[in-house]
Amino acid sequence: MTADTMDSLFNRLIRLAAEAGLLGVEESTSFGNPALKVAGKAFVSVKSNDTLVLSIAIPDKEHLIEMAPEIYFQTDHYRGWPSLPVRAANIGDGELRQRLINAWLFRAPKRLAATFSRQA
Repeated sequence: MTADTMDSLFNRLIRLAAEAGLLGVEESTSFGNPALKVAGKAFVSVKSNDTLVLSIAIPDKEHLIEMAPEIYFQTDHYRGWPSLPVRAANIGDGELRQRLINAWLFRAPKRLAATFSRQA
């Protein structure tokens, strides 16, 4: 795992979050990995050079895994938790931007999320 690859992936997340107009995004870490947070809660993190982890409602998680198993997958570690591993190389910027919006909405305080919804 190289720092350059993880930095590049994290910079991609930062860029896409900014393009999406997500408010209150903080660059931070989660369990030692680079992460973006809103109101102190991680909504996406870089797990490795190849893998991102998104916050997501469990029913939505199962749907995405069925819809695109080449992108989204499950491990025992994340089973039953509102977190979804993503193969970073297999997801385009457009889809990743939408997943970041959804993850942000899932974690953002209701008042902040409502403000974003009015802008979107």
